[in-house]
Amino acid sequence: MSEFSEKMRAMCTAADTARDAGLTTPDDVARFDDIAYGPDPDEVLDLYRPKEAGDRELPVIISFHGGGWIYGNKDVYQYYCMSLAEQGFAVVNFTYRLSPEHKFPAPLVDMNLVMKWVKEQKESCHLDTDHVFGVGDSAGGNGLALYSEILSNPAYAKDFGPIVSGLSKEELAELNSDPDYVSVDAGGFYPIPGMALTAVALNCGAYRLTEKDETMKEYLPHGPQDAAEMRMVNVENFITKDFPPAFVMTCPKDFLIEQPKALLPKLQEAGVDYVYRFYTNAARDLAHVFHCNMKSPDARRVNREECEFFKHYI
Repeated sequence: MSEFSEKMRAMCTAADTARDAGLTTPDDVARFDDIAYGPDPDEVLDLYRPKEAGDRELPVIISFHGGGWIYGNKDVYQYYCMSLAEQGFAVVNFTYRLSPEHKFPAPLVDMNLVMKWVKEQKESCHLDTDHVFGVGDSAGGNGLALYSEILSNPAYAKDFGPIVSGLSKEELAELNSDPDYVSVDAGGFYPIPGMALTAVALNCGAYRLTEKDETMKEYLPHGPQDAAEMRMVNVENFITKDFPPAFVMTCPKDFLIEQPKALLPKLQEAGVDYVYRFYTNAARDLAHVFHCNMKSPDARRVNREECEFFKHYI
């Protein structure tokens, strides 16, 4: 692991631990933890449901966490995700494989496996698979948007063939070692039949990346000098009219505050339904991924409004 990755993981761990100190599972949420959705030890998820729903079938929200592709897991997002469950959703909070140990497109493969898990658990977990929503922030906003493009742009899905073909023989063999695991091979990316994203919320996300982004050295198989791989991780390149309705937000102290400028014109040009919100408060102190701080009334406000946005599509 690089010194950059080590420092980022240590810094983010300290900040998130302080943010969530003292929080506990809400009394009105039932949680089911540490469920395997793939063969790798890191491919685990939690499912949260409002207790009052009992066995009623619920619409689903899948959370694609942030962390610069090199940090994060479901534990960091548990309180945020349970707050969404309180608003009437079954919420899937998953950990995906991180770089530099696992390169692009590993997080997208894992998101696809989560969609497969949701489909397979429809009956046992009482999931409404006709209404599956996604939330993603920072790097997770990038991942969720790219996965939305895989589902809505067949040409982009097919483009994963050359990317995967560029991996080493060992890496390609690992991707294809389990027939139930493969989502990507030299022919392209294979979405789960019958599964779609009804709408998405993209929070403080990264939509336009450049070779100057330090994390790309960790994330891309051949690094930011590979133009084809850089093209594949830039959301603005692959939006079509079939991209799901999107709620896009940022805030005054978001270090990615300029990123929606790359995304919104493309959504408008394609005719995609979207809402853009610039959240602020009297102190103008809202910062990157503030919506994950469940001690903040501002966070609860944006999360409530995003859930209301989703409910328009049910």
